[in-house]
Amino acid sequence: MNSQDPRQLLAQRLRALREEHWPGRKITQPQLAQALGGSKPLSVPLISSWESQTNPRIPPLNRLEGYSVLFATMRSVGGSELRLLSPEDLNDDEKQAMAELWQELTHLRAEAMRAGASGAETGMAGPLSQIEQSLSAGPFRFVDGKRITIVCAQWPPHMLEGIPYTDEDDPDYIELLNYSELDALFELHGHIRAANPSNLVNMRIAGKLASDDYSTHLISLGGVDWNTATRNALGRLPFPVRQVADWDTPGGQYFEVKDGEKYLPDLEIVDTHPKGNLREDVALFARAVSPFNRKRTVTICNGMYGRGTYGVVRALTDESFRDRNAEYLQSRFGSSGTYCILTRVPIVDGATLTPDWTTGDYTLFEWSE
Repeated sequence: MNSQDPRQLLAQRLRALREEHWPGRKITQPQLAQALGGSKPLSVPLISSWESQTNPRIPPLNRLEGYSVLFATMRSVGGSELRLLSPEDLNDDEKQAMAELWQELTHLRAEAMRAGASGAETGMAGPLSQIEQSLSAGPFRFVDGKRITIVCAQWPPHMLEGIPYTDEDDPDYIELLNYSELDALFELHGHIRAANPSNLVNMRIAGKLASDDYSTHLISLGGVDWNTATRNALGRLPFPVRQVADWDTPGGQYFEVKDGEKYLPDLEIVDTHPKGNLREDVALFARAVSPFNRKRTVTICNGMYGRGTYGVVRALTDESFRDRNAEYLQSRFGSSGTYCILTRVPIVDGATLTPDWTTGDYTLFEWSE
């Protein structure tokens, strides 16, 4: 095999990490197999196959994630044995090193996959490899095995009365009809499951979370008026943004930032519809270290209206935009664990459009800690 073949370049880089990354400390293949596998150590021949100089196999993305964490910090070799830390335990410099190494390795892997390599652990080639890389690179990709909880508000009682099959005593009871933000929930749940196949993903109604749910990765959909999880998170976190939802006052629905500037949806008042015609919503995407468990995250996706919530979710799930928007977040906020962005979400002929943050036409306000 040509030494410049992309598959060979990935194999060479993995071997160099093990043998040369830390001067004076050469890691053996058995040590690496133990560290990456944890309670279920990988086989040494498998590690060897990834480093093969003649016919290398391509590691799955979760193993490259392990490499990125392992070689991001000297603390991995601080004791008598090589150990894999949790990404949440890394400091800011180590997280930056992890992100840079992850970007390098996933790029090498993508090139190797495009070169036609395949293996028993991946079973993928061509376009599928690009999909796999896309799903594994955005902010909705979490550490393997860690639970994820998506939270929505429940419809108010007076609205539930008009929705069939929401009575638990009805033989045709449908639990999901109790959830608000169904467009956003349906879109996000499918993406989260695809991007995190080894993680348990639960859906919960705000106000009905179990105590254990608060220690998971929390994703809250919808605004402060109905979703108590969004309200509580924004109250506990340092974001310089607040949502005002005064539905009884014209113009009383907006996001306000710390300097007092307000961002309102574009609602055209028309005689044919008493609530008006929504031409553009405003929505918030916010990510922070969880105040309930510092090793987990809280994510908020909420618009002034349901269209905004759906649109800001689509910014990071829509296959046509998610990669560029994820790269934009990485370029703007780097390794910061706490940041937010206010975005426009256009509605055209009833269709909610996905905002493209890279153009500068959709972002209204950005902040990071």
